Amino acid sequence: MNVIDNGKMQKDDICLGDLMGMLAAAENSSLIFYYDGRPVKPGYHVTEVKAGQFSALDCGANPESWTEIFIQLWDIEDGDRSHMPAGKFHAIVRKVTEHAKLGESAKLTFEVSDGVQPMRLYCAALPTLRADSIHVELSPRPASCKPRDRWLAEQQIQACCGPSTGKSACCA
Repeated sequence: MNVIDNGKMQKDDICLGDLMGMLAAAENSSLIFYYDGRPVKPGYHVTEVKAGQFSALDCGANPESWTEIFIQLWDIEDGDRSHMPAGKFHAIVRKVTEHAKLGESAKLTFEVSDGVQPMRLYCAALPTLRADSIHVELSPRPASCKPRDRWLAEQQIQACCGPSTGKSACCA
């Protein structure tokens, strides 16, 4: 059975543990998300956090299973509020992960809307700490064909590590 390995996600698609570890280490820092080339407004809300365990068949009839957490951000101005502290965000998400018993390898998806435009799905890059704030870049989550993605990954490994290259170690 080919099961998605969340440890092999693309570099712009971190898992839950990556985010939570950074937040726990800098809980008093402001947490600022960026999407569509701009930061979320200082009054943003976490309006919903949901978790799920999924089983599916991909387009090649291969069984897939994974855990995923969806964090919904409402990008609004709310008075004179500042960006949410990382510790508060961490506590909100931790309640859900403990309740749903999600591990650190859970896939992380952000749903973002300003309350006017429809919600869009985003994946997150590794957080960066700058001055007194944590910055998380969100990028649109594209659709993909898992059998094709696996085939391309295998081709890359063969081209990099195969006997015809003469390389003794993989260049990944």
